[in-house]
Amino acid sequence: MPLTKRVDFAQLIKVYGVNRDGEQRYSPAEVVDSAPVEIMGKPVRSRICTSHVERQNLSIRMGMRRMTHLTNGFSKTWENLQAAYSLWFAYYNFCRVHQTLKVTPAMESNLTDHVWELTELIAA
Repeated sequence: MPLTKRVDFAQLIKVYGVNRDGEQRYSPAEVVDSAPVEIMGKPVRSRICTSHVERQNLSIRMGMRRMTHLTNGFSKTWENLQAAYSLWFAYYNFCRVHQTLKVTPAMESNLTDHVWELTELIAA
């Protein structure tokens, strides 16, 4: 089956207003309008939102200090950044029990039957 038949994908295009004086560095501009755009498949228009990706971005920023603005823990090469992301996502999905699931995402998806120890993840 072609990918376009299996995936429902849309984007929420946000229109931002102008920055308020003195807030341009740390505060985002106000969203004045948004428009859902269907890209492929048949996404449910009422469920097109950015909350899932924004939650994921927050989790990454809180879990990986190199993604925090104005930090000295940055990756100097793309390879180091890729390795850091790979390790973080593996830990997030196989080792970390999520509060709402009460298990790891890998266990919820039936990819594994137990919470992995960090030593098990590194050895894999």
